[in-house]
Amino acid sequence: MNAAPIPDARRPNVLVILADEWRAHNVGYAGDDQVRTPNIDRLAAESINYTQAISGEPICCPARASFLTGQYPLQHGVYINDVELKPDGLTIAQVFRDHGYRTGYIGKWHLYGSPEGRFERREAFIPLAARLGFEFWKALECTHDYNRSAYYADDDPTKRYWDGYDAFGQTDAALEYIAEDTPKPFFLMLSYGPPHFPLQTAPDRFRALYEDAEIRLPENVPDWAREEATRDLRGYFAHIAALDECVGRLLDDVDLDNTVVVFSSDHGDMLWSQGLEHKLVPWEESVRVPLLIRTPDRSAATSAQLFNSPDLMPTLLGFAGLPIPASVSGTDLSMPETGPRTAFLSAPAAYSSLRRSGMEEYRGVRDVRFTYVRTISGPWLLYDNLEDPFQMVNRCGDPAYADEQSRLETELMSWLDALGDEFLPGDVYLRRDGLEHYFEVNEPLGFSGTEQWNSTNERGRYFTIDTALSEIAAHGAARDLVRSVAPPWMEFDTPLAMRRSIRIVAMSTDSHLTAARLKDLDDRLLSLGPRSQDPRTSIALPAWPPSERLTPLTDL
Repeated sequence: MNAAPIPDARRPNVLVILADEWRAHNVGYAGDDQVRTPNIDRLAAESINYTQAISGEPICCPARASFLTGQYPLQHGVYINDVELKPDGLTIAQVFRDHGYRTGYIGKWHLYGSPEGRFERREAFIPLAARLGFEFWKALECTHDYNRSAYYADDDPTKRYWDGYDAFGQTDAALEYIAEDTPKPFFLMLSYGPPHFPLQTAPDRFRALYEDAEIRLPENVPDWAREEATRDLRGYFAHIAALDECVGRLLDDVDLDNTVVVFSSDHGDMLWSQGLEHKLVPWEESVRVPLLIRTPDRSAATSAQLFNSPDLMPTLLGFAGLPIPASVSGTDLSMPETGPRTAFLSAPAAYSSLRRSGMEEYRGVRDVRFTYVRTISGPWLLYDNLEDPFQMVNRCGDPAYADEQSRLETELMSWLDALGDEFLPGDVYLRRDGLEHYFEVNEPLGFSGTEQWNSTNERGRYFTIDTALSEIAAHGAARDLVRSVAPPWMEFDTPLAMRRSIRIVAMSTDSHLTAARLKDLDDRLLSLGPRSQDPRTSIALPAWPPSERLTPLTDL
């Protein structure tokens, strides 16, 4: 239910400042004295600080689709990256537009999708119908080249480029939009690319702040990853400092007496905590995001309400006094002490960094104290986040936590029932939706783990047709097996090509190999036994997809 409607003449502007891959704890107001966020800290001092904000599927497209639709990934259909969002209900921009707001979007979109499954639309012009209710438009599907960043303006298909570091130009565009003299209130989403990797590309003056700074690493970064984590955090913090300056400029110019200001991120990033580099996984560094909402008529406060990605749409409509469409599954948390007891976590299909780390599709719940996750194979993780904030001790199956695990399992089943989520194998959803050809759902398998947890896809531990070619090339018997079947496959001369697998090569070329022969090769590779257990090489490295559309293998 909404709060009391707000008369049209008094409806506030709404400015949403969205970062990409910003972790909840890397802000000064959360106690991190390594980052430089004085302007965001100023915003926090005047905002509702939702300390339990969660990205329920912590990766770009699913989270962003949830922001716009108020739905969970299997409901809106964007449960892997680069699938076009085609809503079956009103989006947040359409609701604001239909109630007299100007609607604008600036920056990274990432909801137009790439139907070929190989990132082919990431710099394509996005037509009006695919902008889902946003009228003013200076955006691009996706780029992480922040110093040569393209965009399209409104209906002009001419590719343009932001001048220098894109966040600065995007902030200029936002300020111009905000300053327009019009009686209509505005709803503007400003979507920055940083601090998402690549991490060493912030302007020099911000990188200089951390060039020689001592970096304190979290306890859950393993010894073997400390050098890489230190380097990455220097760049990450530099991007953060640059964006904080942008936020300061916005706060100085926007009419705070009549504007709801939101600061958040689509998801976090591991940055080598748990020995993992990126996101999509259910640990705190990946799922927890900052969320500040400053309103003209609410005092600063701290809220421990569980806040998930689908809750953003109904909550902002609630603050603006607008009706919430029936298609929305999220909760309006504009009223204090509302909402569910837990946040729902999911990755309906294993893809991208999940495959590369040997992890399976999962579902889970997180409350103010515990995180509980089960994969398609069964219960996997249970953490007491108060006693163990760095999630160093997995309590799954621990008799001392049996009651909590049972309670959380019941809570998880309630979520699955409420959402109509059958928790089927990810391949079932991919086949149903015609997504089997997407590169990221076919990436090579690796494996990962620590003394407390291990990845659950056992195929990642063995030589198979899903092993990266670089790993096969480094192992004499595996290399000879592949050469005996298809000699050219071991002759690639580029590192990115060697990061692909036999499966991807077979799907992207006219290999003349039958499914039966590939199955035989897979069995013979499996017979070689486990691969090296070295954590430095056990996670498969990312690669750019082939230029050809992948053709799914059948009967394998």
